[in-house]
Amino acid sequence: MLNKVSMSKKRSADHSENLFAFYQCKARSWESAAQGMLKLSALIAVVLLLSCVSAVAQKSRQQLEKEKRENMERLQELQGILKQTTEQKRATLGQLKAIKQQISAQNRKIDLINDDLKLMDSELNELQQAKIALDKDLEKLRDEYARMVYNASKRNNSLNELSFLFSAPTFNQFLVRYKYLKQYTDEREKQVAQMKKVQSLMIAKSTSISNKKKDQENALKSRIAEGKNLEQLRGTQDKVVKELSSREVEIKGEVAEVRKANKQLENALTRIIQREIEERRERARAAAREKAARDRAEREAAARAAAERAKEKDNDKEEITKTEPPVAKPEPKKEAVNDDGMNEEEVSLASSFAANRGRLPWPVPGFISDGFGTKEVLKNVFQENQGVDIQTNAGTAVHTVYDGVVMDVTNMGVMRNVVFVQHGDFYTVYAKLKNVNVRPGQKLKARETIGVVATDGDGVSEVNFQIWKNTSKLNPEVWLRPR
Repeated sequence: MLNKVSMSKKRSADHSENLFAFYQCKARSWESAAQGMLKLSALIAVVLLLSCVSAVAQKSRQQLEKEKRENMERLQELQGILKQTTEQKRATLGQLKAIKQQISAQNRKIDLINDDLKLMDSELNELQQAKIALDKDLEKLRDEYARMVYNASKRNNSLNELSFLFSAPTFNQFLVRYKYLKQYTDEREKQVAQMKKVQSLMIAKSTSISNKKKDQENALKSRIAEGKNLEQLRGTQDKVVKELSSREVEIKGEVAEVRKANKQLENALTRIIQREIEERRERARAAAREKAARDRAEREAAARAAAERAKEKDNDKEEITKTEPPVAKPEPKKEAVNDDGMNEEEVSLASSFAANRGRLPWPVPGFISDGFGTKEVLKNVFQENQGVDIQTNAGTAVHTVYDGVVMDVTNMGVMRNVVFVQHGDFYTVYAKLKNVNVRPGQKLKARETIGVVATDGDGVSEVNFQIWKNTSKLNPEVWLRPR
């Protein structure tokens, strides 16, 4: 009997020792498990890194979406302008210019769709790489968890754990064993939580991949549709060019009339600017003469007062001595006059205007239908422009591009009403206005309304906008902010 009890105690002790060895082994494995968790964290870090890359791509995505919105707004604006010009029964140069701008915007739209597709490829690749990493991560987690469950099942679970705890020879051993058991249980819970997290990430990535593929399909369909629209526009352009070419003599006559009007406008503005410069210089010279006269009078009065004081002093003396005449002060040099005779306010305004090169607001919304200088609008038909023509919608208000003073308001035939605004030694011109609501000498602020755009007999509404520095013509396109 004693032998049986002894053998039972021995088996219980051996079992406890086996359990202790098992948990010691697991404790040693926890270090490697912790390293495994570090690797697991590294895999998740890869996923997070891919998410960071996606964040950078998101910035590109936001920029692309912004460009797409702006181009769409431009297309809608051009469609409105083109509709206005196509209401006429015959083709016009204004219609041709609008079609060319719409073709340009349509090409840009297709380019943006292609950029979108490339970006989608990159985003899809990132999502797939992240999913592959998560697949490997989940597989390792499942294998580790399966081993832990299998090993635990061989130890009869809670009964063996209790036996393991209470068979400890000392209280300290009891605490050590309890710590091992708790760490083991915590490790299993962590692995379950980690698997759930990875599974959730995988579902999210799979959904994103599916949505991205749908976006790609829609973008491809859109590219095909926009390509067809582009071909239709090119067909319309060919028809307009053909019709205009058949009326070459008539078109050349119209262009010649516009050229003559431009020359008249140029001559008129040159005369106004030269007169203004001469008047400013004369005002500056007159002011300098007045100042010199005042200074001379002040010096003479000071000399006379000094002589009187010296004479009174000499009369008080018994012996009259000659007093030296007061030393004449050298006449100060005349202040240099600005080459253009501008005052400080005008100099400051000119400097501020020059600093806004490339940032000036547009006088009207629309597009540049005729650029600065000479260009061929049709075969053998050349057109010259002292500024730029901006085609817009009928009835659009015209605004100043900067603070200034109205120099003159006049009517010049084909150029309709014209407003000249001075900005120091810079000048802006707004021609082809239906009506004007400013007067000469009036001070204006930037973006202030000065009139309404005129519409010609062909249904074209455009403003001729010019920038001059004294008598030199500048290209307004480089002064206006990009659109």
